[in-house]
Amino acid sequence: MGETRADSPLFFLDAKMSEPELRAIAGGTAAVFSARRPDGEGAGQENEDAAALIHYGNNAGVLAVADGFGGQPSGAQASKLALKALAAAVRAAAEKNGELREAILDGFEQANAAVRALGVCAATTLAVAEIQSGALRPYHVGDSQVLCMGLRGKLKLETVSHSPTGYALASGLLDEKEALQHKERHLVLNMIGSEQMHIAIGPSVKLAERDTVLLASDGLFDNLRTPEVAKIVRCGPLPSAAAALFAACRRRMEAPQDGEPSKPDDLTFVAFRLGAKRR
Repeated sequence: MGETRADSPLFFLDAKMSEPELRAIAGGTAAVFSARRPDGEGAGQENEDAAALIHYGNNAGVLAVADGFGGQPSGAQASKLALKALAAAVRAAAEKNGELREAILDGFEQANAAVRALGVCAATTLAVAEIQSGALRPYHVGDSQVLCMGLRGKLKLETVSHSPTGYALASGLLDEKEALQHKERHLVLNMIGSEQMHIAIGPSVKLAERDTVLLASDGLFDNLRTPEVAKIVRCGPLPSAAAALFAACRRRMEAPQDGEPSKPDDLTFVAFRLGAKRR
């Protein structure tokens, strides 16, 4: 695992960002963005999305995005609790030189217990990317997704949303255009805060130098199709790619066009590449 570091977890809670923020983690750079929906609906309410960067040694770390359920009470509190529980579990394991995989799974379980303990039927998604020694492994609950894209836009990894449309899309029963327009697009079948919560664990993917890992709430994927996301994220240095991704998604939210997806929502994403900030 390498020598552990004393870096504290970095949380993005109820964020009101106007541009992505860059941070070094796990031998690479993460660009983080989080902001409330742009249409003014629900003025004064919190951003129910949240993100976290959790260090776990010189070449290891955890990237996380949580999306509190807007249709449920205490959505913002649920996303915060989930990330805090995850970070606590990872930090506890780091102090004991434990296994990162086990720490992340413990973090999901503790997050679920913490949200359930609110006793108000609160819920949140939780998407996690384990970065260790130049490799990615995804974990998720809900419809926040984890992707990995190569320099030429090849999709090396894409998690399946835990939703009716997510499963239908993965099985070929719907194409992406049909899924984005489906009346059940908003339904989620698996969540932090549920007695039946289950964790999806993906395969380990060795990262090439220009691969981009992306975690995002449905505020991104309800407005941009996956090929559009891949095309934007793979181009140019990470700072400009992350800024372009935010700008493209915000345009869709603010200016709907016929035939194009558009759904104003809180937006949070973490984009990661190995190497220094210039990459």
